[in-house]
Amino acid sequence: FIKLMNSKYTDMTYVFHSTKEYSKLTQSYIAQSYLDNCEIVSDEKIKFHILQKSIFAVAKSGTVSLEISNAKIPSIVFYKMGYINFLIVKNLVKTKYANIINFAANEEIIPELLQSNCNANNIFKHVSSFLDDPDKIKRQVEKVQVILNKLKTDKSSSELASLALNKFL
Repeated sequence: FIKLMNSKYTDMTYVFHSTKEYSKLTQSYIAQSYLDNCEIVSDEKIKFHILQKSIFAVAKSGTVSLEISNAKIPSIVFYKMGYINFLIVKNLVKTKYANIINFAANEEIIPELLQSNCNANNIFKHVSSFLDDPDKIKRQVEKVQVILNKLKTDKSSSELASLALNKFL
């Protein structure tokens, strides 16, 4: 994916957020690929500051996609699991979307590249479609903010949890 991006977007730096356990593995892959415009960050505070300076994000589906959305960064999400796990999840989970924003909106606002669609060419194609179309970026960010505002509440999560528990006691 990064090699494809470098062929079209020569002036970008790519930052990977990784746990400390995986940062060495990621670093070795980057070194083997002779990519010199990539950095790896493991510190959460640094991740937040880099996110604020980012123009686009490619992330796995999960909590990080909410952090990206909250920072008003356009994005796509990807997720790939083993075939057996995929079959189990597919039979147990009956939802159209993997990303919480798309689930809440009941439409695909943030493109999801799952399973066989999660490959370098598809990631490149989707990212390029956003980077080449500022209006597409603006539309996604605006739609995501509408969904996030609907999800927000004036009560803290601990207060909501205690209210829910009180109903059962």
